[in-house]
Amino acid sequence: MTDIAFDVAGNGPPVLLLHGFPQTRAMWRPIAPMLAQDFTVITADMRGYGDSFKPQGPENYSFRAMAGDMTALMSRLGFDRFHLVGHDRGARVAHRLTLDAPDRIISLTLMDIVPTHTLLADLKKEVAHAYYHWFFLAQPAPFPETMIGHDPDHYFESCLLGWGGASLSDFAPEALAAYRQSWRRPETIRAMCDDYRAALLYDFAHDSAEPDARVTCPALVLFGADGAMAKHYDVAATWADKLTDMQSRAIPGGHFFPDTAPKATGEAVLEFLSTL
Repeated sequence: MTDIAFDVAGNGPPVLLLHGFPQTRAMWRPIAPMLAQDFTVITADMRGYGDSFKPQGPENYSFRAMAGDMTALMSRLGFDRFHLVGHDRGARVAHRLTLDAPDRIISLTLMDIVPTHTLLADLKKEVAHAYYHWFFLAQPAPFPETMIGHDPDHYFESCLLGWGGASLSDFAPEALAAYRQSWRRPETIRAMCDDYRAALLYDFAHDSAEPDARVTCPALVLFGADGAMAKHYDVAATWADKLTDMQSRAIPGGHFFPDTAPKATGEAVLEFLSTL
């Protein structure tokens, strides 16, 4: 297993929380205590992000490779089966992990994504405009790294504000400080670019090879009511033939609703987990 940074809190059935781009496990700080009253909560920095290992090359950043880190981590912690929650890139890793290791997952919660193959195979111009970063970050090195490196705060803060109604004041100061500390590192910028390069080079092919793959465990799909995905897709409908036991719910806010509406997010997850 690569060197994955993580925190553990609480007692009870295990729940693994995976962050998205351009964040770290700090995004879960307001939510984890809500869950830790009834669950053992594990928050982890995915490879390339935060304080975790940052290997060289996009071949190391497929969702399959990143998912493998998390199954290894949970095995190391002694959890054969666990609930899995992911936002943004973490949700894509969570989806791949559940497909690759279905016997390990009790339930799956996906936050504000449509399936990777759906987004890329039939790309709408409006989505390409809103999610241009998929294609900018995926450009060959060192072009995006050099551009971003001139002012990382400006670039990544524009991402936080760009996918549905938010201002920097909506983000907890301690979370922003953790994000900035991470994304100011050149190796983190390079790793995040490799993550997006991998989506085009590897993840699309992995999904294309399994067009009929289904997740059969209980699943919850949450999406930002004012986010880009809800604006351009019926988010629940995009998952209808991929999750056989699915619930869905809109959360107030845009793409980063776990940061901007942590109480509503935590309550929705807790309500779902408490029924299983």
